[in-house]
Amino acid sequence: MSALAPTLQAFFTDRLVQQHHASPHTIAAYRDAWRLLLRFAATDLAKAPSQLEISDLDAPFIGRFLAHLEQDRANTVRTRNARLSAIHALFRYAALEHPEQAAVIARVLAIPPKRGPRRLVSFLSDVEVDALLAAPDRTTWTGRRDHTLLALAIQTGLRVSELTGLQSVDLHLARGPHVNCVGKGRKQRITPLTKPIAAALQTWLAERAGVPDAPVFPTRTGQPLSRDAIAQRLATHVAKAAHACPSLGKKTVTPHTLRHTAAMRLLHAGVDTAVIALWLGHENVDTTNIYIHADLALKERAIDRTTPAHVRAGRYRPPDTLLAFLEGL
Repeated sequence: MSALAPTLQAFFTDRLVQQHHASPHTIAAYRDAWRLLLRFAATDLAKAPSQLEISDLDAPFIGRFLAHLEQDRANTVRTRNARLSAIHALFRYAALEHPEQAAVIARVLAIPPKRGPRRLVSFLSDVEVDALLAAPDRTTWTGRRDHTLLALAIQTGLRVSELTGLQSVDLHLARGPHVNCVGKGRKQRITPLTKPIAAALQTWLAERAGVPDAPVFPTRTGQPLSRDAIAQRLATHVAKAAHACPSLGKKTVTPHTLRHTAAMRLLHAGVDTAVIALWLGHENVDTTNIYIHADLALKERAIDRTTPAHVRAGRYRPPDTLLAFLEGL
């Protein structure tokens, strides 16, 4: 067995699990990245994974692997960078265990992440939110569950993993109603609830009638809803709501879109981005700035404030239909 194999095994069992106490999501992401790399190496280098040396995985090879991800597997730049991050993590560990490979490791660690296009976040308008919340059939048990789940997600901005892991004991619906959750990176945070959402949750919990550690949003068998189940239920309700609000049919609405919607509603209400970052559980306030970039209304208000006094504020409108056609090209 080569030096790479025990180093890779120790990286997962000792460094990630024992020392870093990494989350299952992190371990799975790193596992998948290295599984792809070893399979690619078996073909590219014609060597069995257990026979690979650290020196085999030099910077030119890593470059070929990253190109394979983008060209052959059609991975996005974001996915490519995530795979590179997993590679860098192991090589930083290998630098301590195998100083004799310092030159090879240094060149791999010098491979930078690739910059990619940053897309504007998608969110729902107030009209679209109302149409979506009206879509579930509240004469049924699943409809009442889905309506409460969607309302909670839009008001709090909880991640889908936080919604699936939510238990009755995490909800505090008396004075100062709030929800207590453990989010990304095992960071605990408290998010306040509005009175209508707190009342809806109180009604739903009374109907669900489960023990304190039972999931707030269960399946009919009492198990927590999965991420895929929530996405599927959301897609069903979006399709129904699109009949009343056609603009919904033009958007790709995912559970994360509801999180973006919560952030944009806070931004429109004048809440500072630092508070929004705390609300959403962002590690860095800079992450929250994506909502400022996506908010056209906020930019228009900024332009209006700089408009000379003798100029009427507003958006430019072509004076003629032919000019409007040319403007639209």
